[in-house]
Amino acid sequence: MRSVEAQLLHRPPGLTAGEIVRHLTAVQAQDMPSALLAFRARSASLTRADVEAAVQTREIVRTWGPRGTLHLVHADDLPWINALTSSATNATRRLAEEGVTGDYLLALIDRALAGQGPLTKADLEERLAGRARGQGVVHLVALAAHHGLAVLGPMRAGKPTYVHAADWLGAPVTPEPDRERALKELAVRYRRAHHPAAPEDLAAWSGLPLGQTRAAWAMSAASTPVPRTEPFVRLAPAFDEYLMGWRERTPNLTAEHARKVFPGGGVLRPVVLVNGLIEGVWTRKGTRASVEPFGELPAGTLDAEIADVHRFLSAETGA
Repeated sequence: MRSVEAQLLHRPPGLTAGEIVRHLTAVQAQDMPSALLAFRARSASLTRADVEAAVQTREIVRTWGPRGTLHLVHADDLPWINALTSSATNATRRLAEEGVTGDYLLALIDRALAGQGPLTKADLEERLAGRARGQGVVHLVALAAHHGLAVLGPMRAGKPTYVHAADWLGAPVTPEPDRERALKELAVRYRRAHHPAAPEDLAAWSGLPLGQTRAAWAMSAASTPVPRTEPFVRLAPAFDEYLMGWRERTPNLTAEHARKVFPGGGVLRPVVLVNGLIEGVWTRKGTRASVEPFGELPAGTLDAEIADVHRFLSAETGA
């Protein structure tokens, strides 16, 4: 079974949002409501406002990271994460699919973002004057991010914003030049937050070739967290690192219930963790969580988790 302690799901007290991100290395953030709830699962005291403040103060940054997927990462880690996980290949391919081509694209998005602060996709479409629309705009920003010129800003009325890295962070992101050093840091961080694991897991999580993750593994040491014996229940969000962080999910999820968690079409449902095992799924409407258990669940601790989801999200609606 995966270590809940390595994943901070035992909720060690006093951790800030930035410290949680640094420990995990990256928090998947394709869906920001789910990303916010990943912090709640790991802290009994953090509020939604605390996490959003860490984004506003630039301590944590939303950008393309492992597997070319949007993640929250610590600002201090951007140089080496960018050096290892950034690739222009996917952005260039997707731009071509959108009919956005040319050798001037990087200069185009650089000019559109520079000096403007956070812009929504609609704002950028206007500034690009028809040279890119819809997802083409997003893929232009991804191309700029590969070159260290762009990141995502804070959400605005539920919509993502995009911002020039020099405006938001004070300077473009300069990739770590020592790749061996970056690979070692990746393996050290990954092994600290994922136990037990193997180079194949790191390859699946990072998107790097297996040969590189094996080399990184050889430069790092195992990190074995101290297991806890206290029983607990956690409502983990969709795309939580506890599900996404390894190549296989079978140690935590029985085959008979796998389809309920992964119904297909790229959907990954929020899950109920009981002592580290997936024992149900859950949904939310507003700030209220509803659980669909696979079997009998410990009522008292489950009720406390449902109440804590409401606590964390209540600032969203003022409820």
